[in-house]
Amino acid sequence: MTRRGTPLALGAALGTAALLGFAPPSLAAGSYDIQVVMPLTGGGSFLGHGERQSLELAEKTVNDAGGIKGTQLHFVFHDDQTNPQTAVQLTNQVMVSHPAVMIGSSIVAMCSAMAPLVAANGPVQYCLSPGVHPTKGSYSFTSSVSTLDLANALIRYFRIKGWTRVALMFSTDASGQDAERGIKSVLDLPENKSMKIVETAHFATTDVNVSAQLENVKAANPQAFIAWSTGAAIATIFRGMIQAGLDVPTATTDGNMTRAQMTQYESFLPKQLYFPAAEWVVANDPKFPMEAAVAERQKAFYAAFKQAGLQPDIASELAWDPAMILVDVLKQLGTSASAQQIRDHLLSLKGFAGINGVYDFEREPQRGLNVSNAVVTRWDSGAKTWRVVSKATGEPLSP
Repeated sequence: MTRRGTPLALGAALGTAALLGFAPPSLAAGSYDIQVVMPLTGGGSFLGHGERQSLELAEKTVNDAGGIKGTQLHFVFHDDQTNPQTAVQLTNQVMVSHPAVMIGSSIVAMCSAMAPLVAANGPVQYCLSPGVHPTKGSYSFTSSVSTLDLANALIRYFRIKGWTRVALMFSTDASGQDAERGIKSVLDLPENKSMKIVETAHFATTDVNVSAQLENVKAANPQAFIAWSTGAAIATIFRGMIQAGLDVPTATTDGNMTRAQMTQYESFLPKQLYFPAAEWVVANDPKFPMEAAVAERQKAFYAAFKQAGLQPDIASELAWDPAMILVDVLKQLGTSASAQQIRDHLLSLKGFAGINGVYDFEREPQRGLNVSNAVVTRWDSGAKTWRVVSKATGEPLSP
């Protein structure tokens, strides 16, 4: 955060900042800047560009409605190049101006690298990756339903469907390691005692061939397959599945719920492809009556994208509610609120209606959502959309 019209006072650090692609925003009176560090290039750019688009639409929505009590909202974007070291350097540059709040990044590795920098005194960091698990009471907050709760809903769906022999495949990066711990902890729950892991495979996100791992998966004769990685790496798995002749119900992280990916991978997507997701996907579905305030938020979200000639996806969802939550806090506290004041307000925030449901940060510290805000979806290649196939928490819908 920086009130525009106030110099960033970067001083000698500007030389290093320029090398990183960091440039202070042009100064114009009367607006409130929130600095955003996200991957606009590199492997995470498929998320970063969508999240930037969502924040820009959120900015327009807020400003068209009068801004933050008359002060215009403005997001200032910095490209971390999908690189944790660059994310750290950019965060250090942003912090020179002593902001109260910032947003970013979009991937577990970058968010985790940034978090120690804000641990002592802030600013409030709102990470856009649901795969991070910030320390309770810290200055770091995170977006959407956690990967652990998404896994919980997904495993419940598989179990009730009778798909109890499951093969798993994870990338070896921070996101994959987090997912493996989470999914295996869910499978260890007493309710899932009928579930059996028949194979666990690993791969590096830079691998261009995973045929050996997939041959082992196929040989284990699974009834369902969970492949957990985002971006180009998941395409490598999907292509390999065709070559291996592996045709079973397949699930992946909601981080792959981008329309660009579904279009690009259309020719080799698994026939039965599932994604656990937060409740933004149930908007306007009569099978899912939402609280009136949540329905209004979802209506405004979809309307903003429709007006721009766009269709939202996971990147849109991950950025939208954090922006609206921060705006709500600033409307209540004022634009001169300190990082500590904003953090303390968020820690006790209850009853905020967002596109994913009603947030309760006392019940779910640093996040506000849990498995009751998670559903399972299936990609419909004909309609080119995600169909919701479960109730909240993952129980399959009646046929």
